[in-house]
Amino acid sequence: MKRWDHQGIIDRFEANRDDAQATPMAAYMKNHFPFLGIKSPLRQQLLKEQFEEYELPGKDLLFEEVWTLYKLPEREYQYAAIALLEKMKKHLTIDDLPVLRQLIESKSWWDSVDTIAPKLVGHIVFHNREQGGLVMAEWSQSGNMWTNRSAILHQLKYKNETDTSLLSKIIEQHSFSGEFFIQKAIGWSLREYAKTDPNWVQTFVATHSLKPLSKREALKHFTSIE
Repeated sequence: MKRWDHQGIIDRFEANRDDAQATPMAAYMKNHFPFLGIKSPLRQQLLKEQFEEYELPGKDLLFEEVWTLYKLPEREYQYAAIALLEKMKKHLTIDDLPVLRQLIESKSWWDSVDTIAPKLVGHIVFHNREQGGLVMAEWSQSGNMWTNRSAILHQLKYKNETDTSLLSKIIEQHSFSGEFFIQKAIGWSLREYAKTDPNWVQTFVATHSLKPLSKREALKHFTSIE
């Protein structure tokens, strides 16, 4: 295999630039970011080729490589940077949470945040529950909405390992928020945990004041909404 080179991703992506697709893709993301016009299936195939051809960078170079891609203007490069982090997930530790927070707060939108929070932040916290939980409680009190959303969503994949005390605490801190993305995150986190413990979620919703959107999202898969 070749030594890691982020230029391989850039060359692959540039060779597949599609301006006709770029315009509607940017519009879907409210024109917050320019796009190359590479749809998800092709992008994943190109990244698969990159990871098969090149060795992954060492941990000492990982975030330098991530930021090199993340700072490029087109949105597909942020997706590529996050994909590289996912490939290196097992090497991430609690000490990397501040850098992940920087990524969350940079070029922020739901598409990047909703991958970083459950898949990367969640992975780190799961393997260091005590210290990670303290960091998530801190993130929940941040002045940055996307960091708040990440704290709400970090346990999304935990199933029966969910710390319901921490989940409750974070949701309660934001239950009166008028922010759409916070209300949706609350509902999503509860809806996902309902697949594991529907009774807990029903009781939580019944005993807490939640915004209508959060409540609807939380109970979306139940036959009736109280």
